[in-house]
Amino acid sequence: MQQAHRLASGIDGLDQILAGGFISGASYIIQGQPGAGKTILSNQIAFAHVAGGGRVLYVTLLSESHERLFQTMDPLGFFDRSQLGAAITYISVFQTLRDEGLDAVVKMLRKETKRQDATLLVFDGLLNARDRADTDFDVKTFVAEVQGQAAFVGCTVLFLTSSSVTDLNPEHTMVDGVIDLTDTLAGVRTVRELQVRKSRGSQALGGLHKFEISDAGITVYPRIESLPARAEASVRAESKLSIGVPGLDAMLGGGLPEGSITLLAGPSGSGKTTLGIHFLSRASDAEPALHFGFFETPDRLRKKAAALGIRLADQEGRVLTIERMPLADNILDKLAHQLLAQVRSLGIKRLFIDGFGGFERAAVHRPRLIEFFACLMDQLRAEGVTTLATWEIRELVGSDVAAPAREISAILDNMILLRLFEEDNQLIRAVSIQKMRDSHFDTSVHAVDFAPNGLMLGGALSARQVPPHPQR
Repeated sequence: MQQAHRLASGIDGLDQILAGGFISGASYIIQGQPGAGKTILSNQIAFAHVAGGGRVLYVTLLSESHERLFQTMDPLGFFDRSQLGAAITYISVFQTLRDEGLDAVVKMLRKETKRQDATLLVFDGLLNARDRADTDFDVKTFVAEVQGQAAFVGCTVLFLTSSSVTDLNPEHTMVDGVIDLTDTLAGVRTVRELQVRKSRGSQALGGLHKFEISDAGITVYPRIESLPARAEASVRAESKLSIGVPGLDAMLGGGLPEGSITLLAGPSGSGKTTLGIHFLSRASDAEPALHFGFFETPDRLRKKAAALGIRLADQEGRVLTIERMPLADNILDKLAHQLLAQVRSLGIKRLFIDGFGGFERAAVHRPRLIEFFACLMDQLRAEGVTTLATWEIRELVGSDVAAPAREISAILDNMILLRLFEEDNQLIRAVSIQKMRDSHFDTSVHAVDFAPNGLMLGGALSARQVPPHPQR
């Protein structure tokens, strides 16, 4: 089957959702309430098209000069005033629509599209055209005539409207695609989402996808659960990566299986980040490492490592990269895409995620977290990355060490548990291996202590020394 020719939007995430971009010569509705981002999105697409050698006719129903629109676009990175009147032409049909009606607008569009040799037509004001029509048939006729003329000259059409076009609207049946933009509040956060509600002739990625507006324009983050599955690299149980603590490596049967996902669970102060530093310290040319964290600043991480006799600074920029994502209004899928981009561009083989709670805080719809983590882990396995991630347990001291949700535990390859408990008025740190998929491991509980050169494992603790904890 012959693939349809595509007109790229110039927005990587959107093109990914649209299976490569808009179908050339097709027509689409982009809809959303005022402030949702329609104007920015359409202009960004227009300037990307011009940059690729195309020509754009941008039609508005503004009664005033377009200069105010240009001033709004000026701060955005994609806007290029040098293209105005050259490869991209803005015209207003407000007066024509008011004085002469839809038929005159169609004639004007036919004339201008041909005169400008346009390959992309943006019509901003479909709602106004609908309001000017006497019947649904008039709306259908208007859309059909604009489409017909555009198709005749090989032009793709984007209709913008602030109304919600549904299956009941005549224009819905006429166009090849409908893209929804929404801007809503989730608690105190603004959440911007995009959905392809109709995509005739191609399979778009379904569901809601987050996007953001910045100085660069619009960036779209496809929901990672919707991405095509990649061939998963098998976990190589016979090939081990040292975790950096000799005693713990021995408990693990030689280290972490290559390509596996390991969860390091424990309360605050139990040594999770310290253990991650040991893991990172074993970075090499053959095993580049990435720290992807939410809590420790790079400087604090370096100082913590130096206190353990580990000079991470000597490895940075060569075999180690430290990235910190502040706990702000993070977008869950943005975090995933940023992480995967770093892994792929740097060829990362050792990854320390400190910690999974940062992703959890970024989730607007928490029930999707299980599917999110499952897909993220699959992507990391497919890249052949050995991953160590932390999970904060609420209980600071005691035997109740509730593990992460059973569903999350099930999709992990390995799980290491760090615990704190009191004995004879002393705080005892302990480590145990809860799970190792397809590998033998030491099932005993060992004491852990902080030494001048980092974590040090003591001998196995007796059953009397280790309080039981409830199974969940």
